[in-house]
Amino acid sequence: MARTATITRTTSETDITLTLDLDGTGKGDIATGIGFLDHMLTALARHGLFDLTVRAKGDLHIDFHHTTEDVGIVLGQAFHRALGDKRGIRRFGHALIPMDETLAEAAIDISGRPFLAWNVSFERPKIGEMDTELFEEFFRALAFNAMVTLHVTRRAGHNAHHVAEACFKATARALRMATEMDPRAGDAIPSTKGAL
Repeated sequence: MARTATITRTTSETDITLTLDLDGTGKGDIATGIGFLDHMLTALARHGLFDLTVRAKGDLHIDFHHTTEDVGIVLGQAFHRALGDKRGIRRFGHALIPMDETLAEAAIDISGRPFLAWNVSFERPKIGEMDTELFEEFFRALAFNAMVTLHVTRRAGHNAHHVAEACFKATARALRMATEMDPRAGDAIPSTKGAL
């Protein structure tokens, strides 16, 4: 059974269509109008081995907030839909990713209980034209709409580009691990409650 989802979300602030294949090869075809966000989502797809297509048009003449957050919302909804009832998945995932002087950690539980613990700070307020505070908004939207618990932590690092990229790569690898089918689990739901 294909673990895919296509979501379209249109508001007065953004118009987004996104397609996700959990069992892809890492192909990213991303166009949000925000160059750095495109770069990060491409890394997420590549290192998560997800196929991801995103087309987003937003009110970038105001700022990047609505587009960044709404892409996170739609991506989270796509993960939630593509996972279905979550039978046979590993459920938990974690990754510790170095990038030069930076070290970022991500841990995830596909729990049905949305939560974000964001322990990441940036030494400057922007990367290019993108506000670094928007990364927390993106990951919160992703976690809450995917219905997962996500912890992201900066262990080391001062270069803002490296910090952001390591966080996306760590999250990608943690998601890849957590969404993978567990050959020992069969079609069991990985919970003592029988549902996630």
